[in-house]
Amino acid sequence: MSAIDGALHGLKVIDLSRVLGGPYCTQALADHGAQVIKLEPPVGDETRTWGPPFDASDTAWYFNGVNRNKLGISVDLSCEEGRAVLWQLLEDADVLVENFKPGTLARWGMDFERDLQPRFPRLIHCAVSGFGPDGPLGGLPGYDAAIQAMAGLMSVNGERDGGPMRVGLPIVDMVTGLNALAGILLALAEREKSGRGQSIDIALYDCGVSLLHPHLPNYFGSGKVPQRSGNAHPNIAPYDSYQTGTAPIFLAVGNDRQFARLCAHVGAAGLAQDARFADNRSRCAHRAELKVALEAQLARFDCETLAQDLIHSGVPCGPVLSVDVVARHPHTLHRQMVVELGEYRGTGSPIKLSRTPATYRNAPPALGADTDAVLASLGIDADTRRRLFQAGILK
Repeated sequence: MSAIDGALHGLKVIDLSRVLGGPYCTQALADHGAQVIKLEPPVGDETRTWGPPFDASDTAWYFNGVNRNKLGISVDLSCEEGRAVLWQLLEDADVLVENFKPGTLARWGMDFERDLQPRFPRLIHCAVSGFGPDGPLGGLPGYDAAIQAMAGLMSVNGERDGGPMRVGLPIVDMVTGLNALAGILLALAEREKSGRGQSIDIALYDCGVSLLHPHLPNYFGSGKVPQRSGNAHPNIAPYDSYQTGTAPIFLAVGNDRQFARLCAHVGAAGLAQDARFADNRSRCAHRAELKVALEAQLARFDCETLAQDLIHSGVPCGPVLSVDVVARHPHTLHRQMVVELGEYRGTGSPIKLSRTPATYRNAPPALGADTDAVLASLGIDADTRRRLFQAGILK
């Protein structure tokens, strides 16, 4: 196997998922060498319309962000002939990823335990849903922002004197995708020992609740309901944004040694000896006084210069940068976090393997771009393919 093949070379993934969580997972699988066949309904994944901005083919860049390196086919699974295509795709598949409403596959005669597992004993099935298949909320639909609200994330996000606020990116969907990726890799590792596949249940709600660190542990330990604290960390100080002479800097000081270095660098070594700020427990108890004292010193400094000097001296910190600055930052480019394939630009893989790195082979597919070729590879003859296209079952 060559490095360009990727760590997952030889793995075949059937991707029935739409929107973000599932596609984010399957793009990661594809980046690392898996063959991912993305199956969309004839109307397409709804995120193809989630713009502006749109690309030259009128596909939203939202869709493009999580669907590279995939073969794209369009099949109507609501009819028997469409599902027959899916059955053929599964004959040699390793992984099936879907985010249908729980019970949908069962209604189609494709329940994992009843139908798929007996026929494909090595198949790994990953079901992504809002709340899981059962329980008080089982089977109900879930989108990222609604889960942020219901799982408590919004309650701890926002300014102290403001209202609950959504995290400014679809963090629940993306963490759901990462958990799906982890579940699939765990199941693949177990299959090496048992020779058997299994089903993976990934719920947005569970993933949202899992993000409540340290708020849920703090609640378990104190019985106090966590409150919003703006940029400040509930357990650490100074861990907040602070105004300098030019722009805000974020200080992420996690221990006494870093605090002493910070104080010495800004000309306030005495703060580290002040009993109010002697250790993290004391600093947390005197947050307001600490912020006033630090900002009085920081006002003499330029943010960018200070940030560079502090981080090089071992004090974790950073200027608050906008997305356009991040996209062209020298370290972003050095870490290969911007991918370019012709007119396509995307976010690179953060998973860096030394021998089998991620590769970027194909831009996101147009709707149905590979339908004819993939079905031909399954042995479906040209006349049948033509009939299915004409009937609208394929696109």
